[in-house]
Amino acid sequence: MKKPLDDIDYKIVRALQENARLSNKELAAKVHLSPSSCLERARRLKDSGVLEKFCATVDPKAVGIGFQAIISAKLNGHTKENYETFREHALGCEEVVTLFHVTGANDFLIHVAVRDAEHLRQLILEVLSARAEIEQLETSMILEETRRPLPIFSSSEPRPQPVALSDSKVRAFKTRLR
Repeated sequence: MKKPLDDIDYKIVRALQENARLSNKELAAKVHLSPSSCLERARRLKDSGVLEKFCATVDPKAVGIGFQAIISAKLNGHTKENYETFREHALGCEEVVTLFHVTGANDFLIHVAVRDAEHLRQLILEVLSARAEIEQLETSMILEETRRPLPIFSSSEPRPQPVALSDSKVRAFKTRLR
């Protein structure tokens, strides 16, 4: 059985999400632990699967990516075989960055990264829509990407309370929306 995370584990995870290149000494100072205790905890978090991997964020333009898009895919039948076949196909495409199996009108949301508009067109027409499992595709271009780390919810921390806005702030906000 996995040992439940405590507050220090949560602090370590948060710190590493913000900067996975922290040295053990820097991480230990940040979470107020001795370096040896910190190293042991970080290893336990990795070995238990809480910390899955450490990776670098890459500038898309620097590696030849000119466009990113989200493609909504609707399968022509909700069978396990259609799901598995399409999932494996999509994950085999180097352009697929993230694949989400979702509920609602579509079955998958596919985040893709391509060189240019022609590359996107080719991916849609020749690689994705040509699949027998696909009923419909809809593509949305990504104009801007802003990523944040996953929120880390500790059971011992109080949940944030919604901020109450005064009537005047609500009116001002509504006015700006018009």
